[in-house]
Amino acid sequence: MTLPRVLLVEDDTSIARFVQMALDELPIELVICTNVPDAMQALHTDSVRLIITDLMLPGESGIDLVQQLLNDPALGGKVPVAVFSAGLTPAVREQMMAMKVWRLLSKPASVLDLEACVRDALHLNTDQPARTPATETETATADSISANSAETDEAQAIATHFAGDAFLFKAYRDSCLHQFHADVKLGDAACAAQDWPALRRLAHSLATVLLTLGHPSASVRAQQLETSASHLVAEQCVEHWLELRAFLARL
Repeated sequence: MTLPRVLLVEDDTSIARFVQMALDELPIELVICTNVPDAMQALHTDSVRLIITDLMLPGESGIDLVQQLLNDPALGGKVPVAVFSAGLTPAVREQMMAMKVWRLLSKPASVLDLEACVRDALHLNTDQPARTPATETETATADSISANSAETDEAQAIATHFAGDAFLFKAYRDSCLHQFHADVKLGDAACAAQDWPALRRLAHSLATVLLTLGHPSASVRAQQLETSASHLVAEQCVEHWLELRAFLARL
């Protein structure tokens, strides 16, 4: 039996991993591309039933991808597109609606939001049981975490983004901790080279990942870094990065 293919266009490893884990229970084949050219090649190679794309990508953006889909007679209007982004301002939402985007998902989304998106696009609601709320054991695990006031944000993240599944949260956190080492090296290199666009992309991704993991203050710091990098304010970029770097090193 050939599984329906879902194309994820996302250049951030940690976020792609979150989507992969969120959709792991569904009967689909998830194909991950990190840029628009690879995504277009994948679309022309084999049939795809749903596209989930970020807007901020290296090189061409997610908006460029949507426009190329509209201009492609073989694809235009035939494959539903879900935009998955932290930059869904009212103006961007209006633009996406005008470009006939099927669904908008704000980062960070929950595993239930992502599952619902795929189920609706592929009409899986009646064919595959939905993810159930946390079991009593899982809820007890989350409650035991929240008993420590220092970990209240983490418990809230488990409830909000992981449907109360503390085990799924821990598995995702472990994968992110490994990735953070690479992120620190990337951020250091960007600062040394004064490559503020690269630092902005990193900060944009970290803001979502850190909030998903239950670190709202660090997520705000990443957003501040993204803003400073977008305005090319070197001194503030370095200041925010050093603070964010120190936090990542403590995890």
